[in-house]
Amino acid sequence: MPDAVSVARRLHLTGLVQGVGFRPFVHRLALKHELAGWVRNASGAVEIHVEGPADALDRFADALRHEAPVLARIESLVLEESPITGYTDFEVRASAISLDDRLPVAPDVAMCDACARELADPADRRFRYPFITCTDCGPRFTVIASMPYDRERTSMRAFRQCARCSEEYATPGDRRYHSETNSCPACGPTLWFTTSAATGIPDVGEHALASAAALLRRGGILAVRGLGGFHLATDATNADAVARLRLLKHREAKPLAVMMRTLDEARRLARVTAAEAVELTSRARPIVLLSRREGSGAGSEASIAANVAPGLGLLGVMLAYTPLHHLLLEAAGAPLVMTSGNVSEEPIAIGNDEAMARLGAIADGFLLHDREIVARYDDSVVRVVDGAPVFVRRARGYAPEPIDLPVATPRPLLAVGPHLKNTFTLLLGHRAYVSQHIGDLENIETLDHFRRAAERFELLFHIRPECVVHDLHPGYLSTRLAIESGLELLPAVQHHHAHVAAVLAEHGRNETVIGVAYDGTGYGDDGTVWGSEILHAGLQTYRRLGHLRAAPLPGGDVAARAPWRVALGYATLAEDPSALGGAWEGVPRQEHEVVRRQLE
Repeated sequence: MPDAVSVARRLHLTGLVQGVGFRPFVHRLALKHELAGWVRNASGAVEIHVEGPADALDRFADALRHEAPVLARIESLVLEESPITGYTDFEVRASAISLDDRLPVAPDVAMCDACARELADPADRRFRYPFITCTDCGPRFTVIASMPYDRERTSMRAFRQCARCSEEYATPGDRRYHSETNSCPACGPTLWFTTSAATGIPDVGEHALASAAALLRRGGILAVRGLGGFHLATDATNADAVARLRLLKHREAKPLAVMMRTLDEARRLARVTAAEAVELTSRARPIVLLSRREGSGAGSEASIAANVAPGLGLLGVMLAYTPLHHLLLEAAGAPLVMTSGNVSEEPIAIGNDEAMARLGAIADGFLLHDREIVARYDDSVVRVVDGAPVFVRRARGYAPEPIDLPVATPRPLLAVGPHLKNTFTLLLGHRAYVSQHIGDLENIETLDHFRRAAERFELLFHIRPECVVHDLHPGYLSTRLAIESGLELLPAVQHHHAHVAAVLAEHGRNETVIGVAYDGTGYGDDGTVWGSEILHAGLQTYRRLGHLRAAPLPGGDVAARAPWRVALGYATLAEDPSALGGAWEGVPRQEHEVVRRQLE
């Protein structure tokens, strides 16, 4: 530290700056620039007092903005002059926060490069440890029970740190300083492999990985417990294995995601643009929709089986994002289908016993661990359009980071979302806390998932909604949830207007636009079912400019899942009555009479 102190400054930073390794980063940065003072967590912020030469303080403040930890997101940095106190060293002070503070919650993120090097280093004590993590990577949202983010309020409280891990945790200069998920093979979670029929002692550690990989190599289906739930995995190059997975999961044609170890592997099987490579290798590690290379589903030895994404030119690819995934893919020696661990339409399984019960008829083996999952968390899906990522599903790696809105809500608000592909949102002021993907509200399990996730958001972000808004459709289960909430009901929102307004809000716009919502069906304000709408709309109002011609919709909402019903409805409008006869071709026989009566 310098002998002569010339300047003292106080810095106040807000944003995602707690639980992301920010204090040890500040400590290292202060030592690097030979500054004295202290850093601490405060209510929703980080406070820093630094003393030293003015030019060193300038470099320190600039580095705070440009060298922050990968998980951090600085929203504001307020700097002011402060009286010189005469500190001779730099210390990390105890937090000055309240349990009632509203704090950002970091999403789960992929293993960092430093942990990856340790994972592969035979000389490192965490060599091939499936749960290696540090302040820059690993689980956050899926292990946090409540805020502020301290180990005793996470599922890691079940694992008492050994002496060496405790020393790392308590040393400000260590990159695992206050890493709440810190552990090692001596004190952390355990990995094991078993089958539904197993009666003896399960395979543990390396033996578990070997058994799981052997099952995959012979075409079996493996249930893998990950960060936010289970995946069902199988060899993506084995068409028979993929076909069996589809049959048992009841997923006839929807595409399946494929996990690979490296970007080079992805490039061998798909065309990857520079923008797509950025998304694939980002800390979020989403599923990215890529264009398949010619022959990548044609049956060559290294190709992805055609029935992974039948009839499509796109392939959903994600890179391994946990140490366990890296180890499993390396041992299996092939890209793996990694689809959500559920039967179609049900929420993803998260508990070991739950998975054994729900997935026992699908999986041949289970790769399990004992780090409990607090929140269900599906994989995110993005597609790059004109060089920019567009969300198909926003979950792991992104939720629950809030979205800033162009207007503020005057009261705390709950928006319950749609019936299909549901997410909900808590709003407070200019912030929208959008949930992870919930799923289709068509069974009791998903309804329970919705309720538990909403309760957890209220707890994490200390938001007590006073009112609720829902879709205009009276039959949606999300509408029922809104009515049963006991909150004040606000005017219902027309489905397609909600889509246009959501895009405006997401991009921070508060203006009137021509909005095109090709989202299928939604209840209209005239009592009919709308679809493929062109609206002149803003955040609050809309006017219907264009739409498809109205026609009978046999089965109502059922038609959204059976497009032939829609075609038959439009066939009744044809001037030539014989057109209806041809429209019946291919319609299941058992449906004929029911639909005929609906069309009469």
